[in-house]
Amino acid sequence: MSKAADFAKPYRVEDGRKFRLKDVDPDDTGDVTSKEEAQEVLAKGVEVLAELQDILYAQDKWGLLLIFQAMDAAGKDGAIKHVMSGVNPQGTQVFSFKSPSAEDLDHDYLWRCYKCLPERGRIGIFNRSYYEETLVVRVHPEFLVSQKIPPSLVTKNIWKERFEDINAFERYLTRNGILVRKFFLHVSKKEQKKRFLKRLDEEDRNWKFSANDAKEREHWDAYMEAYEDMIRATATEDAPWYVVPADTKWFTRLVVAAAVIGTLEKLDLHYPKVDEAKKKELEAARTILEGSGEPASEPAEEKKDSKG
Repeated sequence: MSKAADFAKPYRVEDGRKFRLKDVDPDDTGDVTSKEEAQEVLAKGVEVLAELQDILYAQDKWGLLLIFQAMDAAGKDGAIKHVMSGVNPQGTQVFSFKSPSAEDLDHDYLWRCYKCLPERGRIGIFNRSYYEETLVVRVHPEFLVSQKIPPSLVTKNIWKERFEDINAFERYLTRNGILVRKFFLHVSKKEQKKRFLKRLDEEDRNWKFSANDAKEREHWDAYMEAYEDMIRATATEDAPWYVVPADTKWFTRLVVAAAVIGTLEKLDLHYPKVDEAKKKELEAARTILEGSGEPASEPAEEKKDSKG
């Protein structure tokens, strides 16, 4: 196991049967003693991730789907921004899933996410996902009405059935070379309140806040129960959850980066090898270029010296 994977391992859940959310401290920072230390390690991690992503893109065999779920103000946007800051944009795709549109509601609940899956060679990021169908829809069952599901199919087993379908979907992706890694950023109710008040106090953060954010806090316990049930039912060896302490943002980002790096390091990633036919083609191109009669460009330093 790589050092990155080892660092993220305490927060990895791949058999949810014994998982309890109360066992995870949102304020945990592991063995990291300071923000400065975390930022230094993260900077190195970002460089490693950029290199791995470049090889992933060039090899064009594997794809990676990262799913982020959390209560509001847990730091999903910040984690995505900081962890992915060094990767090549053309090899990364980010999608945020908010309330479903009329078109979405005319399809099954996986449809809008399915069409946004990453291609081979790319890292796809879902900021919220199909898991909302087992979270907010569970806390607010009236949302099921707008989904136009035949009443006979809406039974007491609907959440269990959705978990089964999601597990089958993620198993299908894994078997086709699209790995799935899922992150629940576990923020405390106290820390969420603190961040909400900061958004209200600072004008340049006002846009991040809506009255509904505060209203949803009334359902905190119901959401925690739904999250725990979701993780218990859908944490598998192939598509594990990382339950990441989120009261300290710099630590959250470090765990996410370590988990992503650890996942990519386990793959047999390498730049494509050139076959003999391709080598001959390259040699022919070299012959043409070298025989063109055009002078080769001077190195940058030599050009600078020649000007004086």
